[in-house]
Amino acid sequence: MKYIFLNLKRFDIPPEKGGVNRIAAPAALGGFIASAIGSVTEQYPETTFAAFFPEAHIIPAAAAGKGRLNIGCQGLHTADTAVGGPFGAFTTSLTGNAAAALGCSWAIIGHCEERNKLAAVITEAGGDLSAVDRILNAEVKRAKEAGLNVLYCMGEKAEEVDFRHQVFEAQLKEGLKDVDPEGVVIGYEPVWAIGPGKTPPGRERIAETAAELKKILPLPVVYGGGLKADNAAMLASIPEIDGGLIALTRFAGEIGFYPEEFAEIVDIYMQNCDK
Repeated sequence: MKYIFLNLKRFDIPPEKGGVNRIAAPAALGGFIASAIGSVTEQYPETTFAAFFPEAHIIPAAAAGKGRLNIGCQGLHTADTAVGGPFGAFTTSLTGNAAAALGCSWAIIGHCEERNKLAAVITEAGGDLSAVDRILNAEVKRAKEAGLNVLYCMGEKAEEVDFRHQVFEAQLKEGLKDVDPEGVVIGYEPVWAIGPGKTPPGRERIAETAAELKKILPLPVVYGGGLKADNAAMLASIPEIDGGLIALTRFAGEIGFYPEEFAEIVDIYMQNCDK
């Protein structure tokens, strides 16, 4: 089984506000993207596709109902509703039960941007940063209890490269502690290599890391540092890698996400698998 994920982050903001959405009006974005990329999913029936949307776009994306595209949310609250328990007093927080009711079947949890946000709050409060993985663990458990599959992201920062093996152990063993592994996929993000002007890891380093992660926890591993047209064939040739995470599809000129370029990336990856 291969996994192709799409994380749209805050790509609903127009360029005049500093964003990169040049393809649809914000109110129509979710449905437009789900419809536009849905046909791609039909071409590869042995692959799982999921797209993670900002909250406002989940309902129209789910309503589009195109192809085999699964709809996902971007993180969850650490608590949830329950019969005879909390009825939903979680202002500003999306719960697993709410995400499922909106049409989600996946959640992306532990993305480096979420980890940075949690770390900033904990640092401001003078707390222990090891709490980040415990908080994410609660999110994963709430997702699973709500019936959602999980893309659990992890990876090392630049200052952690020299002791990355300990980082991997902590992020996986604490973040996925006592979690049913069914429906959980690991997304490896080499945070030190993500962003303009940075050098991504090579094939050997990615293969070595994916093998190490699978030894810690035997789960599918996708490359979360950015599946792109220029690295799709290389990533597809790594047997330890089970797919990738796409965000932007264009990194120069009118940067942003474009459905036709998404299709191109998927085609390159799938046509080079197992070669």
